[in-house]
Amino acid sequence: MHSALWVSKTGMAAQDAKLTAISNNLANVNTIGFKKDKVVFEDLLYSVHKQAGVETTETNRHPTGVQFGSGVKILGTEKINTQGSALTTNLQYDMAIEGEGFFQIETTTGETVYTRNGQFRVNAEGLIVNGSGNPLVPNITVPAEAISVAISNDGIVSASIPGQADNEELGQITVARFNNPQGLRALGGNLLAETQASGEANILVAGEEGAGYLRQGVLEGSNVQVVEEMVEMISTQRAYEMNVKMVSAADQMLQYIAQHS
Repeated sequence: MHSALWVSKTGMAAQDAKLTAISNNLANVNTIGFKKDKVVFEDLLYSVHKQAGVETTETNRHPTGVQFGSGVKILGTEKINTQGSALTTNLQYDMAIEGEGFFQIETTTGETVYTRNGQFRVNAEGLIVNGSGNPLVPNITVPAEAISVAISNDGIVSASIPGQADNEELGQITVARFNNPQGLRALGGNLLAETQASGEANILVAGEEGAGYLRQGVLEGSNVQVVEEMVEMISTQRAYEMNVKMVSAADQMLQYIAQHS
Protein backbone atom coordinates (compact mmCIF):
# COMPACT_ATOMS: atom_id res chain seq x y z
CA MET A 1 0.00 0.00 0.00
CA HIS A 2 2.89 2.34 0.75
CA SER A 3 3.95 1.70 -2.88
CA ALA A 4 0.66 3.15 -4.14
CA LEU A 5 1.21 6.29 -2.03
CA TRP A 6 4.72 6.71 -3.46
CA VAL A 7 3.59 6.19 -7.06
CA SER A 8 0.82 8.76 -6.64
CA LYS A 9 3.29 11.18 -5.09
CA THR A 10 5.56 10.94 -8.14
CA GLY A 11 2.54 11.47 -10.39
CA MET A 12 1.54 14.62 -8.51
CA ALA A 13 5.08 15.99 -8.74
CA ALA A 14 5.21 15.25 -12.47
CA GLN A 15 1.90 16.99 -13.19
CA ASP A 16 2.95 19.96 -11.06
CA ALA A 17 6.11 20.30 -13.16
CA LYS A 18 4.10 20.08 -16.38
CA LEU A 19 1.71 22.75 -15.13
CA THR A 20 4.69 25.01 -14.38
CA ALA A 21 5.87 24.64 -18.00
CA ILE A 22 2.36 25.36 -19.31
CA SER A 23 2.11 28.44 -17.10
CA ASN A 24 5.42 29.74 -18.45
CA ASN A 25 4.27 29.10 -22.01
CA LEU A 26 1.05 31.05 -21.49
CA ALA A 27 2.90 33.86 -19.72
CA ASN A 28 5.09 34.27 -22.81
CA VAL A 29 2.35 34.06 -25.43
CA ASN A 30 3.24 37.59 -26.61
CA THR A 31 7.02 37.36 -26.14
CA ILE A 32 8.83 37.92 -29.44
CA GLY A 33 10.82 34.87 -30.56
CA PHE A 34 9.72 32.73 -27.60
CA LYS A 35 9.73 28.96 -28.07
CA LYS A 36 7.39 26.93 -25.90
CA ASP A 37 8.66 24.35 -23.43
CA LYS A 38 7.68 20.70 -23.30
CA VAL A 39 8.23 18.43 -20.28
CA VAL A 40 9.36 14.88 -21.11
CA PHE A 41 8.56 12.03 -18.69
CA GLU A 42 9.59 8.41 -18.33
CA ASP A 43 8.55 5.63 -15.97
CA LEU A 44 10.65 4.67 -12.96
CA LEU A 45 12.19 1.27 -12.18
CA TYR A 46 9.95 -1.78 -11.84
CA SER A 47 9.72 -4.12 -8.89
CA VAL A 48 9.80 -7.65 -10.32
CA HIS A 49 8.06 -10.29 -8.18
CA LYS A 50 8.09 -13.00 -10.81
CA GLN A 51 10.10 -13.03 -14.01
CA ALA A 52 8.29 -13.64 -17.26
CA GLY A 53 9.09 -17.07 -18.60
CA VAL A 54 9.62 -18.85 -15.29
CA GLU A 55 8.38 -22.42 -15.16
CA THR A 56 4.86 -22.96 -13.82
CA THR A 57 5.01 -26.72 -14.45
CA GLU A 58 7.53 -28.99 -16.10
CA THR A 59 6.06 -28.17 -19.50
CA ASN A 60 4.64 -24.66 -19.05
CA ARG A 61 6.11 -21.23 -18.42
CA HIS A 62 4.54 -18.10 -17.01
CA PRO A 63 3.69 -15.92 -20.05
CA THR A 64 3.96 -12.47 -18.44
CA GLY A 65 5.48 -12.48 -14.96
CA VAL A 66 4.58 -10.09 -12.13
CA GLN A 67 6.06 -6.60 -12.07
CA PHE A 68 4.92 -3.28 -10.61
CA GLY A 69 6.03 0.19 -11.63
CA SER A 70 7.25 2.70 -9.06
CA GLY A 71 6.00 5.88 -10.68
CA VAL A 72 7.16 8.56 -13.08
CA LYS A 73 10.07 10.98 -13.27
CA ILE A 74 10.96 14.04 -15.34
CA LEU A 75 13.42 13.05 -18.04
CA GLY A 76 13.95 16.62 -19.19
CA THR A 77 12.47 19.74 -20.72
CA GLU A 78 12.97 20.86 -24.29
CA LYS A 79 12.20 23.86 -26.46
CA ILE A 80 9.83 23.26 -29.36
CA ASN A 81 11.52 25.16 -32.18
CA THR A 82 8.64 25.48 -34.60
CA GLN A 83 8.25 28.73 -36.52
CA GLY A 84 6.27 31.47 -34.80
CA SER A 85 3.82 33.70 -36.62
CA ALA A 86 5.15 36.63 -38.66
CA LEU A 87 4.36 40.08 -37.24
CA THR A 88 4.87 42.91 -39.71
CA THR A 89 6.23 46.10 -38.12
CA ASN A 90 7.91 47.82 -41.11
CA LEU A 91 10.63 49.04 -38.73
CA GLN A 92 13.96 48.88 -40.52
CA TYR A 93 15.91 47.25 -37.69
CA ASP A 94 13.32 44.59 -36.91
CA MET A 95 14.25 41.19 -38.32
CA ALA A 96 12.93 37.64 -38.31
CA ILE A 97 14.63 34.39 -39.28
CA GLU A 98 12.44 32.36 -41.61
CA GLY A 99 13.64 28.82 -40.96
CA GLU A 100 16.34 27.43 -38.67
CA GLY A 101 18.99 29.42 -36.87
CA PHE A 102 19.60 32.15 -34.31
CA PHE A 103 20.86 35.70 -34.12
CA GLN A 104 24.14 36.10 -32.24
CA ILE A 105 24.43 38.55 -29.35
CA GLU A 106 27.57 39.65 -27.50
CA THR A 107 27.11 39.94 -23.73
CA THR A 108 28.89 42.38 -21.42
CA THR A 109 31.39 39.60 -20.57
CA GLY A 110 32.24 39.05 -24.24
CA GLU A 111 30.39 35.74 -24.45
CA THR A 112 28.27 35.03 -27.52
CA VAL A 113 24.68 33.96 -26.82
CA TYR A 114 21.81 33.26 -29.18
CA THR A 115 18.24 34.44 -29.70
CA ARG A 116 15.28 34.35 -32.07
CA ASN A 117 14.20 37.81 -30.92
CA GLY A 118 14.91 40.15 -33.82
CA GLN A 119 13.94 43.44 -32.14
CA PHE A 120 17.06 45.49 -32.85
CA ARG A 121 17.83 49.19 -32.65
CA VAL A 122 20.92 51.40 -32.96
CA ASN A 123 22.65 52.92 -29.93
CA ALA A 124 24.26 56.35 -29.61
CA GLU A 125 27.36 55.10 -31.46
CA GLY A 126 25.29 53.71 -34.33
CA LEU A 127 25.92 50.07 -33.32
CA ILE A 128 23.03 47.64 -33.92
CA VAL A 129 21.99 46.30 -30.49
CA ASN A 130 19.15 44.31 -28.91
CA GLY A 131 16.67 45.64 -26.38
CA SER A 132 19.18 45.25 -23.54
CA GLY A 133 21.84 47.22 -25.38
CA ASN A 134 24.01 44.20 -26.23
CA PRO A 135 25.47 44.35 -29.75
CA LEU A 136 24.55 42.06 -32.61
CA VAL A 137 27.34 39.77 -33.84
CA PRO A 138 28.99 40.49 -36.24
CA ASN A 139 29.08 44.11 -35.06
CA ILE A 140 27.51 46.47 -37.57
CA THR A 141 27.71 50.26 -37.20
CA VAL A 142 25.28 52.51 -39.04
CA PRO A 143 26.65 55.95 -40.03
CA ALA A 144 24.89 58.87 -38.35
CA GLU A 145 24.16 60.44 -41.75
CA ALA A 146 22.38 57.33 -43.10
CA ILE A 147 18.86 58.03 -44.34
CA SER A 148 17.69 54.42 -44.35
CA VAL A 149 19.03 50.90 -43.90
CA ALA A 150 18.25 47.86 -46.06
CA ILE A 151 18.81 44.26 -44.99
CA SER A 152 18.73 41.59 -47.69
CA ASN A 153 17.46 38.04 -47.26
CA ASP A 154 21.06 36.80 -47.01
CA GLY A 155 21.90 39.33 -44.30
CA ILE A 156 23.78 42.04 -46.21
CA VAL A 157 23.24 45.38 -44.49
CA SER A 158 23.50 48.53 -46.60
CA ALA A 159 22.74 52.19 -45.93
CA SER A 160 21.54 55.02 -48.10
CA ILE A 161 23.95 57.94 -47.64
CA PRO A 162 23.16 61.46 -48.86
CA GLY A 163 25.33 62.41 -51.85
CA GLN A 164 26.11 58.78 -52.76
CA ALA A 165 24.42 57.20 -55.76
CA ASP A 166 24.81 53.65 -54.47
CA ASN A 167 24.05 52.26 -51.05
CA GLU A 168 27.04 51.74 -48.78
CA GLU A 169 27.51 48.14 -47.61
CA LEU A 170 27.99 48.00 -43.83
CA GLY A 171 28.43 44.26 -43.23
CA GLN A 172 26.61 40.96 -43.29
CA ILE A 173 24.50 39.41 -40.54
CA THR A 174 25.18 35.70 -40.16
CA VAL A 175 22.97 32.98 -38.66
CA ALA A 176 24.06 30.43 -36.03
CA ARG A 177 22.72 26.90 -36.47
CA PHE A 178 23.03 23.96 -34.07
CA ASN A 179 22.85 20.21 -34.63
CA ASN A 180 20.69 19.93 -31.49
CA PRO A 181 18.99 23.26 -30.70
CA GLN A 182 16.95 21.54 -27.95
CA GLY A 183 20.23 21.22 -26.06
CA LEU A 184 20.68 24.99 -25.72
CA ARG A 185 20.46 26.40 -22.18
CA ALA A 186 17.80 29.06 -21.60
CA LEU A 187 19.22 32.11 -19.83
CA GLY A 188 16.11 34.28 -19.72
CA GLY A 189 15.81 37.56 -21.56
CA ASN A 190 15.11 35.60 -24.78
CA LEU A 191 18.73 34.40 -24.75
CA LEU A 192 20.16 30.88 -25.11
CA ALA A 193 23.64 29.57 -24.42
CA GLU A 194 25.61 26.84 -26.15
CA THR A 195 26.14 23.57 -24.26
CA GLN A 196 27.87 20.27 -24.95
CA ALA A 197 24.43 18.84 -25.74
CA SER A 198 23.69 21.46 -28.39
CA GLY A 199 27.08 21.16 -30.05
CA GLU A 200 29.10 24.08 -31.35
CA ALA A 201 27.42 26.81 -33.38
CA ASN A 202 27.72 26.60 -37.16
CA ILE A 203 27.97 30.18 -38.38
CA LEU A 204 26.31 30.37 -41.78
CA VAL A 205 25.17 32.83 -44.40
CA ALA A 206 21.42 33.31 -44.08
CA GLY A 207 19.55 31.05 -46.48
CA GLU A 208 22.47 28.67 -47.08
CA GLU A 209 23.31 25.17 -45.75
CA GLY A 210 20.02 24.81 -43.88
CA ALA A 211 20.06 28.24 -42.24
CA GLY A 212 16.92 30.35 -42.47
CA TYR A 213 16.84 33.58 -44.41
CA LEU A 214 16.21 37.04 -42.97
CA ARG A 215 13.11 39.19 -43.34
CA GLN A 216 13.42 42.91 -42.63
CA GLY A 217 10.56 44.79 -41.01
CA VAL A 218 9.10 41.58 -39.58
CA LEU A 219 9.27 39.96 -36.15
CA GLU A 220 8.71 36.32 -35.23
CA GLY A 221 5.98 35.95 -32.64
CA SER A 222 5.79 33.32 -29.91
CA ASN A 223 4.93 29.82 -31.14
CA VAL A 224 2.62 29.26 -28.15
CA GLN A 225 -0.90 28.30 -29.20
CA VAL A 226 -3.28 29.38 -26.43
CA VAL A 227 -5.99 26.81 -27.22
CA GLU A 228 -3.48 23.94 -27.19
CA GLU A 229 -2.01 25.10 -23.88
CA MET A 230 -5.47 25.42 -22.31
CA VAL A 231 -6.33 21.86 -23.37
CA GLU A 232 -3.02 20.67 -21.90
CA MET A 233 -3.73 22.62 -18.70
CA ILE A 234 -7.12 20.95 -18.24
CA SER A 235 -5.64 17.51 -18.96
CA THR A 236 -2.83 18.13 -16.45
CA GLN A 237 -5.26 19.34 -13.82
CA ARG A 238 -7.40 16.21 -14.22
CA ALA A 239 -4.34 13.95 -14.02
CA TYR A 240 -3.24 15.71 -10.82
CA GLU A 241 -6.72 15.26 -9.33
CA MET A 242 -6.67 11.54 -10.15
CA ASN A 243 -3.34 11.16 -8.35
CA VAL A 244 -4.74 12.99 -5.32
CA LYS A 245 -7.70 10.58 -5.30
CA MET A 246 -5.28 7.65 -5.44
CA VAL A 247 -3.52 8.99 -2.34
CA SER A 248 -6.88 9.29 -0.58
CA ALA A 249 -7.90 5.77 -1.62
CA ALA A 250 -4.60 4.26 -0.46
CA ASP A 251 -4.90 6.10 2.86
CA GLN A 252 -8.42 4.76 3.43
CA MET A 253 -7.26 1.21 2.70
CA LEU A 254 -4.40 1.59 5.18
CA GLN A 255 -6.82 2.84 7.80
CA TYR A 256 -9.05 -0.18 7.15
CA ILE A 257 -6.10 -2.55 7.57
CA ALA A 258 -5.07 -0.81 10.81
CA GLN A 259 -8.59 -1.05 12.24
CA HIS A 260 -9.01 -4.73 11.38
CA SER A 261 -5.58 -6.07 12.18
